Amino acid sequence: MNETESKPRTLIGRVISSRMDKTVTVLVERRIKHPVYKKYLRRSTKLHVHDEGNTCNDGDVVSVEPCRPLSKTKAWRLQSILERAR
Repeated sequence: MNETESKPRTLIGRVISSRMDKTVTVLVERRIKHPVYKKYLRRSTKLHVHDEGNTCNDGDVVSVEPCRPLSKTKAWRLQSILERAR
């Protein structure tokens, strides 16, 4: 790997919807610290992720990476399934 190359940004989230064809909705949560009160707050983002083989189910924990825009709202690709739902 060259000095100019960097690892792609990966996020970890939970699948909350797998009803679409080749697309899953992933909820990514992050913690931010309030600037005044110093309390940690939970913020979340929903991402549409490309799942080529329709392998994900609701509740799975997955790793996703960015890619070129595949549709109006879909610009992330499934990297791996880290944990299957029970």
